[in-house]
Amino acid sequence: MKKKLFYTILLIIIIIIIGIFIKNINKKEEKKDLQNIKVAEVTHSLFYTPFYVAIENGYFKDNGINIDLLLVSGSDNVAASVLSKDTDIGLAGPESAVFVYNGGEKDYLQVFSGLTKKDGQFIISKSKDFKWDDLKGKEILVGRSTGMPAMSFFKALENKGIKKSELKINTSIEFAELAGAFIGGEGDFVNLFEPLATKLEKNNNGFVVASVGDASNNFPYTAFYAKKSFINDNKELLLRFNNSIEKGMNFTMKNDAKTIAKVVKNQFSDFNIDDLETIINRYKDADVWQNNSYLEQEDFDTLINLLKENNLINKEIPYNDLVKNINE
Repeated sequence: MKKKLFYTILLIIIIIIIGIFIKNINKKEEKKDLQNIKVAEVTHSLFYTPFYVAIENGYFKDNGINIDLLLVSGSDNVAASVLSKDTDIGLAGPESAVFVYNGGEKDYLQVFSGLTKKDGQFIISKSKDFKWDDLKGKEILVGRSTGMPAMSFFKALENKGIKKSELKINTSIEFAELAGAFIGGEGDFVNLFEPLATKLEKNNNGFVVASVGDASNNFPYTAFYAKKSFINDNKELLLRFNNSIEKGMNFTMKNDAKTIAKVVKNQFSDFNIDDLETIINRYKDADVWQNNSYLEQEDFDTLINLLKENNLINKEIPYNDLVKNINE
């Protein structure tokens, strides 16, 4: 009887081992069939929710793509990583591609897919009550003056009828250090992306009081770009990439925040579902995401005008040179 039980248990163990072995083989075969794309993202934020939805829902894998996601802080560093071929695609503000083009690079960066159409920052205050005029006479931390978050905030001030000279704008603190500086006592306000904004609020370090994107203009705030040569050589691959992104956008538009939060939870394991739902609702209310990957010339021209207003470029940048929409 004991012998029979022993052989039964042994058989079960053998079956389990064989099953695991076959599963691992299938996984290796599946990965081998996928084309690997290295994507450098400038920050890891729910601002990019449709992209993470496309990853977590398997839309990229359905299109034969494996995403190797790398965090590269600073839009200039993202551009450099793509130019040096350390990564294939950059996810950052398209202004970094404009600067590369403006610098005369022969194999410059081209934008082939849009993601966000307005600023994703929120103003954090030490007081719960807020109106835009409360900024007057106060200090706000906005990051470096030539960064897109700062430039977009300047446009928001202009749209609200507030002059930059009416408040103290602190541009001396690096983007990645803004939250820490505010918690440490610097500034009356700070501009932050999610999920940092909610993290500060949860820790009683401030209150999320306004969306910068609501007050600023629509323009391609975040986009995917690659070297001109890479795009020319991989149009079919990038078409599949864009199809995956658009499925992520469609899912994000059609589903409620809680459903989306459950999908992207793996990307933000430090946050619970309720927090993720709050953040996604904030971005939905601010209407930050594009409906599709196509980059319109009108929106591109708004970006160029913003760069010119801030004296970062002094000439027109041809839309057809810098934007390579891949949608058919």
